Amino acid sequence: MVAGRRLEFISRLPEGEPRLQPLLFVHGAYTGAWCWDEHFLPFFARHGYAAHALSLSGHGDSDGRDVLDTLRIADYVDDVERAIERLPAPPVLIGHSLGGFVVQHCLTRLRPAAAALLCAVPPSGLAWSSLSMLMHHPSLLVTLNSILAGRSPDVENVREALFHQPVEHARLERFVRHSQPESMRAIWDMMGFDLPDRRRMHRVPLLVLGAEHDRLIPASEVLSAGRALGKSAEIVPGLGHAVMLERDWERVATRLLQWMQSLASQGADS
Repeated sequence: MVAGRRLEFISRLPEGEPRLQPLLFVHGAYTGAWCWDEHFLPFFARHGYAAHALSLSGHGDSDGRDVLDTLRIADYVDDVERAIERLPAPPVLIGHSLGGFVVQHCLTRLRPAAAALLCAVPPSGLAWSSLSMLMHHPSLLVTLNSILAGRSPDVENVREALFHQPVEHARLERFVRHSQPESMRAIWDMMGFDLPDRRRMHRVPLLVLGAEHDRLIPASEVLSAGRALGKSAEIVPGLGHAVMLERDWERVATRLLQWMQSLASQGADS
């Protein structure tokens, strides 16, 4: 972690007194905190939660774009730890894709109130998902490599990679404009050079969700990840990888809300 590196932090607060646990959302590769602010942050603020999202170093409006390719998953974990220090209580950590992989690493160092993994890179890493993509959706690898190299990807390939439901072309073009390169070093970490140690993970309430039509992290990988983490994963039908941006994003947000409300109820009963 580079001391003093500025991190973008987007917050949406409820009108009244927030619920006990704040929420901290961690984005996936090639994007930033903005992806949560489209729908999820306002949704949870309306339901009484202090909802926050950070842009990891080198992403969004955070510092570090000039050293992006030197950043490792461990640096992203440091970012999350710094973000947690800004919060008044241990948060519920919610990570998507690469962000879910970061959250798994966080569980080996930190004890959040709870954690949710959405279409997350599994604890075994990206190797199997990459092989599946190469065999069944090779054009998606071309798209990801274009973004990785800093080139503007084909809009229709982005649609295929991230979405299953219809998405307006203007919105899709806006998402493409927001896309950015990812750290090659972090990708290598996910390929197997820095996998989370499941034996060291703190036991906290954990929700594992996948999407039926996810071409990047297939539902079969999410189910396997759930078994490895001792949880029964849930697969949301009819959605692609970008669950927070799909037309029916609210189905995922509502499932998260129900889960967190159940945790609060269990805490009240104990």
